[in-house]
Amino acid sequence: MKVKFAASTWLWTSPFSTDTIELFPKLKAMGFEGVEIPIEDPDIIDSKVVRQALIDHDLHPLICGAFGPNRDLTHEDSKYHKECFEYLEKCFEICNALGGEFVAGPMYSAVGKARLLPENERKQEFDLAVKNLYTVCQMAQKHGLQIALEPLNRFETDLINTANDVVRLVNEINHPAAKILMDSFHMTIEEKNLADAVKTVGDKLIHVQVSENHRGVPGTGQTQWKKLKTGLEEVGYEGFVSIESFTSDIKELARAVCFWRSFAETQDKFAIDGLRFLKQWESED
Repeated sequence: MKVKFAASTWLWTSPFSTDTIELFPKLKAMGFEGVEIPIEDPDIIDSKVVRQALIDHDLHPLICGAFGPNRDLTHEDSKYHKECFEYLEKCFEICNALGGEFVAGPMYSAVGKARLLPENERKQEFDLAVKNLYTVCQMAQKHGLQIALEPLNRFETDLINTANDVVRLVNEINHPAAKILMDSFHMTIEEKNLADAVKTVGDKLIHVQVSENHRGVPGTGQTQWKKLKTGLEEVGYEGFVSIESFTSDIKELARAVCFWRSFAETQDKFAIDGLRFLKQWESED
């Protein structure tokens, strides 16, 4: 298997701002080849400064969106759709400026909508997601970009939880810019077999995020790492594998992701130990 490794800045801080480039030399020194940049507030990011820092430290940008209550493409009130479209347009502009290829995330709905809906209401929301995401794909295409749609576990969304769900969504959108991100944390909750899940997604997969089943350091939990590797090898994946976890020191983010405790002595050690494990995982037969 031949992949590259990145880490999300959420491991240390939130929200990402121009000042967050202070992490870039550390990431490079640790051995990462990319940095995952979550865009929570586009207005606090100076793309020119960030782009130069990426060049200076030879790091590739991976752009992710953040979808709170006001960024909801399946809300019954279309004003929320408009707000999400405007936000995503800014994300695409930043992605272009930084040299990325896609914007990733669970952009079909606001995170945290987990309800037992009647089937007809569920279908209405799914159809609305398809319609609005087709518009998002058209926006991305104008920027020469793609989108990577991410299934989330059942506690964070009731719309798209599994590989089968997200493939159905992408197929219904039916636009060349619609691609997929898979996250081992969510997969470990929702999938029976990680290899099968990756193979279900196939060549639509353009980004992979990893942490443990408990959101801790890769290699310290119950994740089916061998099966995940088998799946990635079988679909010929050669993109980035990015460590995505969080810190309980950032209270607002910790509450949003239910991150109540630390999983390493320091966040630096989390990243270093995680990368060491992932490089060993990549190289094993």
